[in-house]
Amino acid sequence: MNWITNYVRPRINSLFSRREVPENLWTKCPECNTMLFHRELAAALNVCTNCGHHLGISPRQRFLALFDGGVFTEVKVPEPAADPLHFRDQKKYPDRMKAARKSTGEKEAMLVAEGRLGRAPVICAGQNFSFMGGSMGMYVGNAIIAACERAVKRKCPMILFSAAGGARMQEGILSLMQMPRTTVAVDMLKAARLPYIVVLTHPTTGGVTASYAMLGDVHIAEPNALIGFAGPRVIEQTIREKLPDGFQRAEYLLDHGMLDRVTERKHLRTELITITRMLMGQPPAVHGDLPAPPPGDAGFRDAAE
Repeated sequence: MNWITNYVRPRINSLFSRREVPENLWTKCPECNTMLFHRELAAALNVCTNCGHHLGISPRQRFLALFDGGVFTEVKVPEPAADPLHFRDQKKYPDRMKAARKSTGEKEAMLVAEGRLGRAPVICAGQNFSFMGGSMGMYVGNAIIAACERAVKRKCPMILFSAAGGARMQEGILSLMQMPRTTVAVDMLKAARLPYIVVLTHPTTGGVTASYAMLGDVHIAEPNALIGFAGPRVIEQTIREKLPDGFQRAEYLLDHGMLDRVTERKHLRTELITITRMLMGQPPAVHGDLPAPPPGDAGFRDAAE
């Protein structure tokens, strides 16, 4: 061995060797297979810049883009029993919860927050499909009740973003009990004459669709979101017939009167500001999110333009 082998060659290899790129810098669009850089994808609210496909987004990311200035406060949710049935399948239930919390960085499948939307107070609840499929358990039921109670106390609208595969099997009948519990909570809003708006995202299925996700005063969905109770494959096997194209997708439901709007994610904030202010009897939001100038003001025409 000489100094060329021991020093020069390793030095040259270090200069020209390929640097390892972290795997999480790029995401492949499941619709068009385009590779999307993580910063560009985040700036587009997790919507493919090539084909417009809406990828999943966490409630925290959604709220940062939704609330005025990205400022919101989390609403405290009562903690349920950790493992009421001592359920075990391939893993213990507490171990599954621990893994979900580590992978998502969230405590549970639903985040409740309050803040201002178009300078008006609102309460928002969002399900995280990445957390055990957004499954509805006791915590999710407690979260919706806490959100409704907070909205009634603040006398403001409530907006719910649904994304779930159904009830959480690890909590058995206790998870199914959240269907009537959340229905009663939504009825509190209706009794207080407060708007309840539901944004259905991909996917919204099972007991979630059969309860609070379809009880809104206004139903909005993101493009191509799967919305239904049983999945299309199960329905086809049951009725032994081929389902129509686009069955249980947002656009199909809109055409058949099950939804009020299908709105792209980039337009959702503006849409929700318009709807909440309309239902609360407030004047339309001023362009640029500025207070309206008094009538006759010299700058009124410029501000309106």
